[in-house]
Amino acid sequence: MRFHWLILIAAVLCVAGCEKKTDTQKETLESAERSAKLGKFNEAVRLYEASLDGTAKTADLHYRIAMIYDDKLKAHLDAIHHYDRYIELAPSGPRVADAKKARAECNKELQTKLNRDGFMPQSQAVAMRRQNEELRADVVRLEGILGDHKIPFKKIPLPPPVSAEQIAKGALPPGTREYTVKSGDTLASIARAFYKNAALSDHIKDANHVQLKGTDRINIGMVLIIPDRPGR
Repeated sequence: MRFHWLILIAAVLCVAGCEKKTDTQKETLESAERSAKLGKFNEAVRLYEASLDGTAKTADLHYRIAMIYDDKLKAHLDAIHHYDRYIELAPSGPRVADAKKARAECNKELQTKLNRDGFMPQSQAVAMRRQNEELRADVVRLEGILGDHKIPFKKIPLPPPVSAEQIAKGALPPGTREYTVKSGDTLASIARAFYKNAALSDHIKDANHVQLKGTDRINIGMVLIIPDRPGR
């Protein structure tokens, strides 16, 4: 008899715990919606993502997050990730056609930006070139001052000027590194090597979506961008 009472108490506690969890999730979603309406889009994304559980029942949240990244934050790579998750979790969902269309537009925006600026905005590359030229002028001026005062110094050859195009081409986004594909490599094996989790291969695929053209195919000698391990 005592055993039956224990089972009954455990069941009641379980139900109470589930109800509390549901209430917390509801409050989180309501807070996310309020933040979105107030224009606090980064906060809204954080709250929406806190409610994701990787199941089909939260597919719609991926679509909402993708729309914020796409329309409000202009973070197209993040938008693509969440459009893909929505399509994967809800292949027959009511927004699949819209998600695929929006995803294609995000890809187009990223391609245009990369073709124009590389990984560094062109304006920033030009500014760095200007600073480089100013530093070279300062060196020449200081050499002249030392020469006028007959102060001996050892002249160090200056490197050739770096063009804006070279700066932009050689720049990597913060928090990333490069990896050259070797024989036998796959996106999954590379993800396992860097993240200890082959399931994170899509993270590498997203970061190299232009080069990979949306596929998983990699070739020996290809240089991939490896982002930091995703925090979510």
